[in-house]
This record gives sequence, C-alpha cells and structure tokens, in this order.
Amino acid sequence: MKEKIKIASGQGFWGDLIEAPFWQVTEGAIDYLVMDYLAEVTMSILQKQKLKNPDLGYAKDLPVLIERILPICLAKKIKVITNGGGVNPYSCAKSIVETAKKNGISNFKVAVVSGDNILDDLDSIIEAGCNLNNMETGEPIIEHKEKLLSANVYFGAAPIVEALNSGADIVITGRTTDTGLTLAPMIYEFGWSMDDYDKMSAGTVAGHILECGAQSTGGNYLGNWKSVENFSRIGFPIAEAFPNGDVIITKHENLGGLVNIETVSEQLLYEIGNPAEYITPDCVADFSSIRLEELGNNRIRVFDVKGKIETPFYKVSCSYSSGYSSVGTLTYSWPEALSKARAADKILRERLSNLDLKFDEIRTEFVGYNSCHGPLSKEIDEDNINEIMLRIAVRSDDYKSVERFGREIAPLILTGPPSVTGFAGGRPRPSEVVAYWPALIPKELVTPKVEILGL
Repeated sequence: MKEKIKIASGQGFWGDLIEAPFWQVTEGAIDYLVMDYLAEVTMSILQKQKLKNPDLGYAKDLPVLIERILPICLAKKIKVITNGGGVNPYSCAKSIVETAKKNGISNFKVAVVSGDNILDDLDSIIEAGCNLNNMETGEPIIEHKEKLLSANVYFGAAPIVEALNSGADIVITGRTTDTGLTLAPMIYEFGWSMDDYDKMSAGTVAGHILECGAQSTGGNYLGNWKSVENFSRIGFPIAEAFPNGDVIITKHENLGGLVNIETVSEQLLYEIGNPAEYITPDCVADFSSIRLEELGNNRIRVFDVKGKIETPFYKVSCSYSSGYSSVGTLTYSWPEALSKARAADKILRERLSNLDLKFDEIRTEFVGYNSCHGPLSKEIDEDNINEIMLRIAVRSDDYKSVERFGREIAPLILTGPPSVTGFAGGRPRPSEVVAYWPALIPKELVTPKVEILGL
C-alpha cells in the first residue's frame, strides 16, 4: 500500500481551461489526473451529436488532449480518469487508441465504463415497475417519453475501481458522478472496503472539492479575490490522499491560485442541499462533520469526515425537448439609457401581443441595471449610466411565434427610442429548449459494464 497518492483535477466542465491538464502533468508530481466534463445539459448536447453521427457523443476535446499528454503520462506513470466519454465512451476510447497508434505509442490500456445510457431500455424499465417519476413533481416519465433526448444513470466509483484492477492506464466513462472520479483511485490504491462509509465519504468530499477545477484554488473566489496570484496560470487543485482518509488539498507550487480555508469552504458549499446527507451512489456523506486545518503554503487538511450507507437507488438524469426559445439584444446609450430601454421593451411587447403570438414566457433584463439581481436591484441615477443593454427572451412550443419574435427586434432601431446600437450577427433564431428530468432507479435494474481496449 502506498503512503499517499496525489490526485489532480484537470477539468471542471466541458470547455474549462484547456492548458490546465497539461500543467497538472508537467508542473509537478502527481499519480492521477481526473477530469470532469459532464453536466446535465451536456448530456443532451452530446446525445444530439450522436444522433447526427453515431461515432460522436463525447467531449471532442478529449482525444486531442490525450494525444498531447499521453507520452508524459506514460513516462511518469500517471493514470487518467474522466467521464468525457459522455453518451459514447466506446467511440471516445477508440479515437484515443487510433490516435496513439498513429503516433507510434503502444503498451497501454484504455478502459471503457458503459451501461449508464438507458435511453433504449426505458420500456423494459417501466415494465419492471420503475416509472422514473420526476423527483420534484412526482410525474411519471411516460408523459414525455417520446420527447426524450437523453437518459443516463449516475454510476459511482465501483466500475472505475474494476477498470483500475484490470490494469487500465486511462479510464473513459459515461455518466459517472463527479466525486466518483476521485474516490475510485483511493479505493484502488489503499484497498478500502466499500462498506467503510467514513472512508467512502472522505474520498467523496475530496472529489467534491476537486470537481469544479480551479473554483477551489481561487477561481470565482468571493473573498479577497485580489489576493489570488497569477490568474493567467492558475493552478488547479490536487488532493494528497492518505490511507486513513485524511486529504490535503493543495496545488503545484509554481502555478498561480490560492488554497486556504475560504476557497475550500466555498467549494464545499457548492450544490449542497442537506449538508448532513450528501447522497452519492457510494455513500451518504455528512458534510457537517468535515474539519479543515490550515497547514500554510497553500495546503488545507480535510479530515474526520463521517458517512452512512448508500441508498438502494441510482439517480437518473434525463433531458427532453420542450419547445423553442430566442433571445434578442439592443443597447441604448446616454442620456436616459434605462428609460429608452424600458420604452423599447414596452413597444416590443405590445407589437407581439398585437400579432397574437403565443408564448409561454417573455423575460426582459436590463444589463447594467438588473440582469444579475433582478427585483433586488436598486434604482439607478440615469445621468451616471453610460449605456444599458435591453435583453429580451421568449419561450414557446410554437416555432412560428418564436421565429416571428426574431423579426421584431431590428425594426426597433428606426421605429423606437433613439441612440440605439449593438445589433449585430443577424436576427435572433429559434433554438430548441432542453428540459431537465431528475429521477431515481433501483440499482438492480442497471449494470455497469467495463471493457478493456489494449495496445
């Protein structure tokens, strides 16, 4: 058993800082690089890509990145774990293997974790008595079944551990929990029993701290953000994990960023409901038990984490088509910028009403005044405001109404208040609205699959 392992976060979402994974494998010693690419909306985007091209459906950045860092990772014996496989992890892994062959790289193993995509299995699941009821409304999914774009189970650490036990150097998964990516190497390296729920929770907490990339090392920091050094080369978090469940959160010394009690605490509060019951497929972690200790030099010890047995369910993230939306913007300049924008909004709404268009929702924001804080925004002195952007959006099941809305923005330039600019890129076009459907499924109805691709 190793005395400790270093697990480095390389991505917090699909589209995160491209250089971060390269810095993590080159700027210091690590044992694992974990990268979280998936969010609920990402799965529907990937599913739509796969419907157009059956070879797609994964984070297309990932094979390009692996091509760049693979020689370094193999030389340093760094294992890579990522859920960037999206809804097509096998094709993602295949692309990585083919790229390696072209570059003359061999003697490594790629593991694929699949089985999370249940879109084609819904009939049998419903027949088994699971209606995938919406966790918020209780409504059965059958009402939206024909409009579904994606349906993916959140697997935990177990199939990744299986892949590591099979000798994988790279593990590509579908919809795995963000925390499972970090917990899995701890279970594998330290031989933890998966019914040791305090240790499962300790690893889960570490994964939660790493899952959003630099958000725990000074990015998006609400405290003294000006004290964060070298944002241009910000260091992503690294978890130094120990067999007893203690974890030290840190970063590479020669990269920027900041690791202190506040940056780690802010990330711990991210997406938290009941802090005493943070539910994952691996355990129920008690975030209220977490203790933090400042060690200095960008090092925070996380310890004494407690947990309970996991639930008998997996969470399922579904998405379905729910009409269309469109957004238009115009910018009004001083003087009386806000008054002009408000007048333009009123004119536009009256015109839409006169056309008898059908909308489920019309929403207006005045950027520079209330787009962040909405009704809590304080009134402003227009004499001191240089400009206001009118941003108005509509949503409807009726495509023609949404399309016509887009034709009514440009006319405001010459048929509305003066001093207007900012209309570029053509008229707004309708885009499909993707709605989220959270549900639970008994674990016995889904089985993860691990397959090894070797070179």
